[in-house]
Amino acid sequence: MGDIIRRRIRFHGLVQGVGFRYRARHAAAAVGATGWVRNDVGGTVSMEIQGTEEQIDRVIRMIERGTYVRVERMEVKNIPPEPDERGFETRDSRW
Repeated sequence: MGDIIRRRIRFHGLVQGVGFRYRARHAAAAVGATGWVRNDVGGTVSMEIQGTEEQIDRVIRMIERGTYVRVERMEVKNIPPEPDERGFETRDSRW
């Protein structure tokens, strides 16, 4: 298994009102990744996700396969892992 990494990702496109957060939570649980996802102002979705590179890539692919979801662009930043984090949650929207 690879090294654990953490990424902050902002998704642009058709990502709100299409089941994106639901899909993200279930995909993360399926592959064993941790973190959170929330809707942001302006129609974007932010996510912090932690796991191996392969786990993170799998979650993103699973989200993008969703009906109606259309990711046009992602802003990705590597950030320090949170060693005590457990699970993946949907957070309140940031309005």
